[in-house]
Amino acid sequence: MNMERQTRVLVTGAGGFIGHHLTRYLKERGYWVRGVDIKEPEFEPTEADEFELLDLSRSENCLKATKDIDEVYGLAANMGGIGFIESNKAVIVRDNTLINLQTIEASRINRVKRYLYTSSACIYPGYLQNETDIAPLKEEDAYPAAAEDGYGWEKLYMERVCRHYTEDFGLDTRVVRFHNIFGPLGTYDGGREKSPAAICRKVALADDADEIEVWGDGEQTRSYCYISDCVEGIYRLMRSDYREPLNLGQDRMLSINELVDIVAHIAGKKIEKRYDLTKPQGVRGRNSDNTRLRQVLGWEPKVSLEEGLGTTYSWIAAMLEDRKPALQEAKA
Repeated sequence: MNMERQTRVLVTGAGGFIGHHLTRYLKERGYWVRGVDIKEPEFEPTEADEFELLDLSRSENCLKATKDIDEVYGLAANMGGIGFIESNKAVIVRDNTLINLQTIEASRINRVKRYLYTSSACIYPGYLQNETDIAPLKEEDAYPAAAEDGYGWEKLYMERVCRHYTEDFGLDTRVVRFHNIFGPLGTYDGGREKSPAAICRKVALADDADEIEVWGDGEQTRSYCYISDCVEGIYRLMRSDYREPLNLGQDRMLSINELVDIVAHIAGKKIEKRYDLTKPQGVRGRNSDNTRLRQVLGWEPKVSLEEGLGTTYSWIAAMLEDRKPALQEAKA
C-alpha cells in the first residue's frame, strides 16, 4: 500500500506563487491537499482537493484549517519585493506574526505530525551583506542577529518558535530559508513583485534600444532560485530528519545589471539602463551557501538562471501582450 496517498496536508498561502506550485507538486505525488489563503490563485485554478478562503490571522480559522491534517506547509505571509517590505514594516510584522503563531499553535492543538515554516534569507545580518562581493551566507551566520528590519526579524523570531515547539511540545518542525524564488505564475506588477519579475516586465514592455529603470546603481548582487527547484527542495526537506534551518537557493551570485542583460538577451532586445538611486535597494550583496543543503538532502537546485528566466520571461511577455498599449501609454 502506498502510505503517502493517505497523508493529508495543508498548504497555507496556497493562493500565492510558491504555495500554488507546491500544491500541484504534492498532488502529483498522491497527497490529499487542503489549500488555504485569503485569495484564490490569480492566474489558474488550484489543484487542491479542498480550497478554503480563510484569514489565518484569526485563531478560529487556523483551527479550522489544521483540523484532520497530518502535515502543514506554512507559506502564508503578507510580503512582496524590497519596495513593499521597506514601506510596510508594521503591517508585515503584525500580519505575519498573527498568521504564524496562530497556525503553529493550531497545529499543536490539532496534533499535526509535521510542520514546515518558510523563512527567508532576510534573517541574515546586514553587517555580512555590505559589499557586492560577499561570502555566501551559511546557516550559522544568522547569529549574532541583525536581521532585516521588520520582515527579517519576524522570520527569525518564528524560527525560534519552531525550535521551542519541537523541544517543549514535540511538534516535529522544519525550517527553510528561501533565497529569491522566481518563475511563472508569480506577481509581476503592482508593487509586490520581486526583481526578476519586475525586470522581465520592464524588458517585455520596452522596444528595442529603449531604456528601463533600474533601482540603485545595478551593482548590488543576489542569487536566484527557480520555482521547480524550490518546491522540490521543500518536499525533500519535509521528508528528511533535519530540524535546523536550511538554506534553499541557488549559489550563483550576479549583479542586477547582469540580470538585466540576461533578460534582454532572452528577449532579443538591446536595452539601456537608467538608474534611480532613490529607490529601495536592500542589502548590497547576498548569496546562498549550499554546503549544508547538499550534505543534508544529497541534492541542490538544478535549473540554470538562463533556463528559468527564459520560461519566466515568455510567460510574463504573454501575459502583458493584451495590456501592452495601455501600459506603454501610462508609462509615457
